[in-house]
Amino acid sequence: MGKLATIDVALDEMLVNLATIVLRLSKPEMTRTPEARHALAQSVHQYGVCAARSTDPRVHELKSQLEETLRPSLRVVVRNGVKVS
Repeated sequence: MGKLATIDVALDEMLVNLATIVLRLSKPEMTRTPEARHALAQSVHQYGVCAARSTDPRVHELKSQLEETLRPSLRVVVRNGVKVS
């Protein structure tokens, strides 16, 4: 394996580790404030930039998972026995 391939593998491992950390920090109890949500969005965006050139499928799967953390969760509200979204 050449030096570039070794570096590429090491970078992919670092990206996997980074995504794991950001996923832990993306939990709702950690991102209650607007500032925390903004920081999460910036982290997810930057991860996507770094992951764009990776050929490791784990990196791309984690990128998708991170992007999902930014989507607002839907709440189902029930009023008088009728569901209202």
